[in-house]
Amino acid sequence: MILNPHACQSEDDFWRIRSFLRQVFLLNGRRMLCWPVARLDYWRWHGIMNLGDGSLETGVYLWETRDGELVAVLNQEEYNHAFLQIHPVYKTAKLEEQMIALAEEKLPVPRQRGGKVLWVWCDSTDNLRQGILQKRGFAHKPEWDEHEWYRNLELPIPDVQVKEGYIIRSLGDNSELPSRSWASWRAFHPDQPDENYSGDHAWYLNIQHAPLYRRNLDLVAIAPSGEVAAFTTIWYDDVTRGGLFEPVGTVPEHQRRGLARALMYEGMRRLKMMGADRVMVSGGSIPANALYQSVMGPDYDVFQAWEKRWPAVEIKPGNT
Repeated sequence: MILNPHACQSEDDFWRIRSFLRQVFLLNGRRMLCWPVARLDYWRWHGIMNLGDGSLETGVYLWETRDGELVAVLNQEEYNHAFLQIHPVYKTAKLEEQMIALAEEKLPVPRQRGGKVLWVWCDSTDNLRQGILQKRGFAHKPEWDEHEWYRNLELPIPDVQVKEGYIIRSLGDNSELPSRSWASWRAFHPDQPDENYSGDHAWYLNIQHAPLYRRNLDLVAIAPSGEVAAFTTIWYDDVTRGGLFEPVGTVPEHQRRGLARALMYEGMRRLKMMGADRVMVSGGSIPANALYQSVMGPDYDVFQAWEKRWPAVEIKPGNT
């Protein structure tokens, strides 16, 4: 019997969730039907600590049996995005309903034009959850779907040469963090003016404190000028023997030179030497998925975005 949920209350709860995700990830055949533990770490040490993306206490809920067995976790990532992590043995319509109802209660955020909005994510083959979401007024938003790519590292890894003058290597010491931070801004904010960049690179120190962080898997492509031109950080979980690329980016003026592809292949070689036998990456745009298909191969799952909107409440005169 599953008890009522409770919010994440302690560091012990967080570390129990990490162990739970590893267990469920393996039971799911190492497909990203639930989060790999690296994604939880990345949300905590980057999303929460750097981006102000909620908190463990207000954005994470646990379901347990009377014997204390953890069987499901509801968590946000970014405001108004809800993810359901469920042990496959306990996946039932009743539990799904309860988790989605709690997400509706706790995780929606106000819209600029009034009302509220919530996104719940769902694997494209999960007919049970899709039916519940439809019944509760959610609509699938296919333009926001993510591709979850995976690749077996027993496959041959191509030896790709980078353009002359570029170097692929591990990120250097703290003196290189300003260049790495600037490259991240340029890669992920290409349409924003440079003056919007804060110049603060201390955020990267939080990422380097995450439990799975390894400097030899934090890779950069260095331009002939000496600046970081492209980058990827790879998170290796030796319990599940899986590596996750997050993020992957290239500074706009250095794109179309094969740098991201070369970084990913170099990461695969390093992972394989450490004992990994699977690598994964999530793509949410056409350019990203084109890159990942060329590097990872044909195998992927689709993670669907389902949206529910609540209208603004009209306050009539005399009702205040």
